[in-house]
Amino acid sequence: MVTVGFHASHEQISPAQLLKDVQHAERAGFDAAMCSDHIEPWSARQGHSGFAWSWLGAALATTTLRFGVVTAPGQRYHPAIIAHASATLASMFPDRFWMAPGSGENMNEHVTGDAWPPKEVRQRRLEECVEVIRRLHRGEEVTHHGLVTVEQARIWDVPDSPPPLIAPAISVETARRSAAWADGLVTINQPADKLKDMLAAYRDNGGRGKAVLQVHLSWAPREQDAAAIALDQWRTNTFAPPVPWDLPTAGHFDGVSGQIGEAQVRKAVNVSASLEQHAEWLAGYADLGFDEIYLHFVGQEQAPFIDAFATDVLPQLRGSRAQARAQAPA
Repeated sequence: MVTVGFHASHEQISPAQLLKDVQHAERAGFDAAMCSDHIEPWSARQGHSGFAWSWLGAALATTTLRFGVVTAPGQRYHPAIIAHASATLASMFPDRFWMAPGSGENMNEHVTGDAWPPKEVRQRRLEECVEVIRRLHRGEEVTHHGLVTVEQARIWDVPDSPPPLIAPAISVETARRSAAWADGLVTINQPADKLKDMLAAYRDNGGRGKAVLQVHLSWAPREQDAAAIALDQWRTNTFAPPVPWDLPTAGHFDGVSGQIGEAQVRKAVNVSASLEQHAEWLAGYADLGFDEIYLHFVGQEQAPFIDAFATDVLPQLRGSRAQARAQAPA
């Protein structure tokens, strides 16, 4: 049965409230959770950006959910620091933590003052970081000189089971390339044909592990309210790469998104007042082959979404998947 998780959006909600929200999601019946790891939101209207690693310790300690985090070693974070943080969480909470190391976005990485490298350089830097992190998770002493430098690093408390390293990807090419190193794949809602191509590119090139999807959605009892929430909170997140990779601050994102309208937002966010429609969309993603689906309600008040989806969407999604499997030929 597909895992249905809650996405905790640090950029939109204060850390203390977000902790209450994820606890609420567990009580309501969500299976797992994942979060972002930003120092900068995409918009001043979003207005938050708590430190994910501090929050994860509290969230893991006060729920029984599995958690994942999308992060970016190599510039803002030295890979030894990410290896250390993730090893500690995996040691304290065995088999309940995974991370998705990506090549990063300038909005978070520019704070170091270092130059923002081209995408290919960032990808190679990420791959070096992944190798460093894996070696540190095995308890090795690591010295590495390349796009990142590591000198005699060692983690003294290594987990019995290292946390899975899931590849975050938006493009087919990144999904294909990530198959060489990743323990799974995570992406966001996109047209079905592209998602199929991404899954095929990853699997056909030897990609192992789970396929994870984060779904941006907006719901309210009235359609106009659902649309207004999406337009207010997510219009800065409608651009194709390289725009979201390269802009440096929330002010820049707000500046370029001033003319974005509802039609463009609906291409990035599943907007509907109908819970049946949301259930249908989510079942379609599960049928593509995703093992875990994390629901990101793009509004800032999470409680009504959590309660409505727990009552009317999660049972439909789990029931439809169970029925489909029961009817599948042996």
